[in-house]
Amino acid sequence: MDKRTFIKTTATLMSAPIVAPLASWIPDTKLTNWAGNLQYSTNRLHTPNAITAVQEAVKKHAHIKALGSRHCFNTIADSSHNLLSQQELDKILHLDREARTVQVHGAIRYGQLAEYLHREGFAVHNLASLPHISVAGAITTATHGSGMRNGNLATSVAAIELIAADGTIHTLSRQKDGEQFLGAVVGLGALGVITKVTLDMVPTFEVRQTVYTDLPFKQFQRNATAILGAGYSVSLFTDWSAPAFNEVWIKSLVDEKPFSIAPEFYGSKAATRNLHPIAIMPAENCTDQMGVPGPWHERLPHFKMGFTPSSGKELQSEYFVPIEQGAMAVMAVAQLSKAVNPHILTSEIRTIAADNLWLSPQYGQDTLAIHFTWQQDWPAVKKVLPQIEAALKPFAVRPHWGKLFTMEPAQLQALYPKMQDFKMLVKQYDPKGKFRNEFLATNLGI
Repeated sequence: MDKRTFIKTTATLMSAPIVAPLASWIPDTKLTNWAGNLQYSTNRLHTPNAITAVQEAVKKHAHIKALGSRHCFNTIADSSHNLLSQQELDKILHLDREARTVQVHGAIRYGQLAEYLHREGFAVHNLASLPHISVAGAITTATHGSGMRNGNLATSVAAIELIAADGTIHTLSRQKDGEQFLGAVVGLGALGVITKVTLDMVPTFEVRQTVYTDLPFKQFQRNATAILGAGYSVSLFTDWSAPAFNEVWIKSLVDEKPFSIAPEFYGSKAATRNLHPIAIMPAENCTDQMGVPGPWHERLPHFKMGFTPSSGKELQSEYFVPIEQGAMAVMAVAQLSKAVNPHILTSEIRTIAADNLWLSPQYGQDTLAIHFTWQQDWPAVKKVLPQIEAALKPFAVRPHWGKLFTMEPAQLQALYPKMQDFKMLVKQYDPKGKFRNEFLATNLGI
């Protein structure tokens, strides 16, 4: 199937539910991730409705994995034994106005949380392109939004509560637990089941979103810092079919400076209507553009809560490089356009600020992210990914933990200075490997 036909066919899924409701264990149930590319290795799914019940499930089983909103494209949350969903535990627990923090169940989705925070006059500093993802799943895989000064979603975590392999509850906070906290937040599900998360808040704010089309790669090479820093959050989209970005999405703070839509932006033209990141798809599921101001949670994501984002039937991979080498890395991928373009739906370029979380891809460095949304053809994508990884290897590239990659484990582990410390932390919380699976064993050697 050619790419245009594939996109038109999958566009019919746009009004479908985001994720099918999770059910308790039914022998013939086939449990899949959101995109449908991954069928989990067991249908034995436990859905406790109280934290004490989560503890009991953890204590009872020799092997078990926590399953979030199922937006990962690889087997990081898979298990051949038991899966545990906290879908019944998705409440807002406590808002502390003085400390500017909010405590929530780990399974709550950012879209649900954001609406509550905005009503209360608060916000979190950033959101991913999808508001449909769970808080615990997002932070444990270092999911991110965009912005030169914005850390990934895990950087807003002030404390976590997790259940270790023996069923005991542990609370770790930035204020009290130092290095252990920094190792546990982006924990890849290896330390335990995250039941509660305390997040930093900021005062609510408004954002307006403007879109430009056809920004030449040459302009990006010359002016990457200015382009990527042109708003609070900036995303550039390309399908690599031409030496240009098809679209540039600039999300600006309403109270930052006087506003008018310039007709041009570094050689690109202002859009005259709302657009979808995949240009030929309808834009009604996308957040409002054309400079119309709105609350942060209705502009920072690319897609509205309650609608199927992107095409639904897709694969994703993403790679991070030091931001100072970002333009060169993008051009290295552009050299592979003939290999990439036949299989791509769209690519997105974003930036994320540095942090000190041990297994965060932004550990110790501001990064540029090169994201790929692929047609759902794994045999073809599997052949392209090693070419991309080879092209990006000179830039010490790190892959997204929850997306598809083929990097050798030794190379992957060498990219993280605190990897050995993390392995020791895993042994402390899970000495017998209750939460380990094939993904962790293969890629981290634990």
